[in-house]
Amino acid sequence: MTKLISWNVNGLRACMQKGFEEFFQAEDADVFCLQETKLSEGQLEFAPEGYHCYWNYAKKKGYSGTAVFCKEEPLQVSYGIGMEEHDQEGRVITVEFLDYYFVCVYVPNSKRELERLDYRMQWEDDFRAYLLALNEKKPVIVTGDMNVAHEEIDLKNPKTNHHNAGFTDEERQKMSELLASGFVDTWRHFYPTTEGVYSWWSYMFKSREKNAGWRIDYFLTSKSLTPRLQDAKIYTEVLGSDHCPVGLLLQ
Repeated sequence: MTKLISWNVNGLRACMQKGFEEFFQAEDADVFCLQETKLSEGQLEFAPEGYHCYWNYAKKKGYSGTAVFCKEEPLQVSYGIGMEEHDQEGRVITVEFLDYYFVCVYVPNSKRELERLDYRMQWEDDFRAYLLALNEKKPVIVTGDMNVAHEEIDLKNPKTNHHNAGFTDEERQKMSELLASGFVDTWRHFYPTTEGVYSWWSYMFKSREKNAGWRIDYFLTSKSLTPRLQDAKIYTEVLGSDHCPVGLLLQ
């Protein structure tokens, strides 16, 4: 059984003070990846024993950033998607294993007033093309903070959030297109009608206490991997960030 975990830590140094390492060690995942590390190179020493460690830092200090820790040494590792305009913010790490590609992603947020929505739309098309090119070679597992609640069931207050960043028709449509192109939302594969399970809560308005959340962190897999899917997890009880970790078990 292969255990995969992803977590938007919203600043790894802060998360370290709130139980990150204890969770990391307790879960003993085969692959553990992070988004929004908010680090520059050399700012933090975290090299867990028994893991190969890969970091992608944003050019801008204290912003974005991803990391992947894996027990098995990969065949190769690449950073970004090979497009200059998208590869300045440390948003993607691709790790190639024998039988699949593992892609850790931190999708750009459309921001307040949707000031980055046009950029986000371009990103979505280019990132989907990148995943499909990988998928032609071998199956793909893509995980991370995708900054979209896909359906109304994926957030507490769909009516009042319609047209807000993360729940615009445009962003939801791009997720639909990605799934239609041959990917499976593993959480919905196992729990198609489950409500009230989220992966992100605003720090405002006691949102987490009220469970007024959004499910915006995903594990998607190529359809060809469906027979190997064992379970999908959302660790709602794990604190330390405004997101909680999500996981996938593979045969």
